[in-house]
Amino acid sequence: MTERVLRVTPASLRDAESLRLKARLIEAIAPALQKVPSQELTRKNVRAWLEKTLESFNLGFSISMAVTLQVIDAALADLVGYGPLELLLDDPEISEVMANGPQAVFVERNGELYETDVRFEDVEHLMRIIDRILLPLGRRVDADSPTADARLPDGSRVNVVAPPVAVGGPFLTIRKFPQTKMNIDDLITLGTLTPVMAKFLEACVVARLNILISGNTSSGKSTMLNILSTFIPDLERIVTIEDAVELQMKQRHVLRLETKLPNVDGSGVVTIRDLVRNALRMRPDRLIVGEVRGGETLDMLQAMNTGHSGSLTTLHSNSPRDAIARLETMALMSGIDLPVTALRKQISSAVNLIVQMTRLSDGTRKVTQITEVAGLEGDVVTQTDIYKFVTTSVDGDGKVRGEFKPTGIRPMFGPKLEVAGYKLGGEYFGLGL
Repeated sequence: MTERVLRVTPASLRDAESLRLKARLIEAIAPALQKVPSQELTRKNVRAWLEKTLESFNLGFSISMAVTLQVIDAALADLVGYGPLELLLDDPEISEVMANGPQAVFVERNGELYETDVRFEDVEHLMRIIDRILLPLGRRVDADSPTADARLPDGSRVNVVAPPVAVGGPFLTIRKFPQTKMNIDDLITLGTLTPVMAKFLEACVVARLNILISGNTSSGKSTMLNILSTFIPDLERIVTIEDAVELQMKQRHVLRLETKLPNVDGSGVVTIRDLVRNALRMRPDRLIVGEVRGGETLDMLQAMNTGHSGSLTTLHSNSPRDAIARLETMALMSGIDLPVTALRKQISSAVNLIVQMTRLSDGTRKVTQITEVAGLEGDVVTQTDIYKFVTTSVDGDGKVRGEFKPTGIRPMFGPKLEVAGYKLGGEYFGLGL
């Protein structure tokens, strides 16, 4: 297998002389910065101090201006920024950054995984950067609390696992928040779905169907949830519930709720389930839950069944059938002892549609199934595929080839779409004109 290393560090910053100069700069200015009030530690001020300090070294022409600027940028990142990670976080094509300890930093770029040439000096260097990320957000990691979740000011998600839990760590994972908001046309251009499927999903949202977006890790569930939410009419009252606010709602009447981690003494925690229960008292027309993963699933199903139609949520699952099984399991985590048949009846009447997202082996993301939850036969929740992605071949370079196909079956909720103003002809479902 060919080694894939993404080289992002300028050659000048790998040079021994440049590294020594950077270390000398940091050593000279760091003690003074500790005495400066935090409000004065702006990048502009620190850069000015670095430039002044560098002038005092009287380097003459032993180092070029271009290299000097790169050394100052690197020192600035170490002192008040995210250290060597800034080279990765500033790259718009990189969607995820993963530091597996100080000497192994990987990224996901354009859907593919690469190792990078980015390195930290040692564990202490990486921990300093982690602390700089977490402390302004009210989070910390240590031997007693070795894990943390946080969100950067730009919306990027951060997860940290530190020793003793992380063997050979610490481990840092940053899922970057897209700076440009994607829309349904972008997904069509990327080949995630077809225009026909997009129109069908738009009709389902406007017609107030309850939609579950299912998929594996990094398959595009949150992106799809974000895009489907844009189809909600502007005048409806929407309550969103998330672990960390990511949804970019364009509507005017939106109330955003976010979970709260426990205080140092373990009190004060606010969970997704707490927020779902509270949201039902806020008169929502639509309830959007970023992801269900526990007992809040039962509350969400009951909300869908009691007048809060048009709700949207996501969950981790490998297929629509697995999604139903996971809903059952998570609903039972609520602590309420329900017979399986009663639970499946709740699910079959609550969920109308499952959109299955899949990250394929070549890194591309596809809507591989759009499935109607048709009802309950006996004690089995019945499902009908409306659209499917069929893989036809895999090229020599690993590129997956396939096509989206309607199954030729009209959904049972077709009349609801017509009432909402969407009269989708037979061509939408592979039935011809």
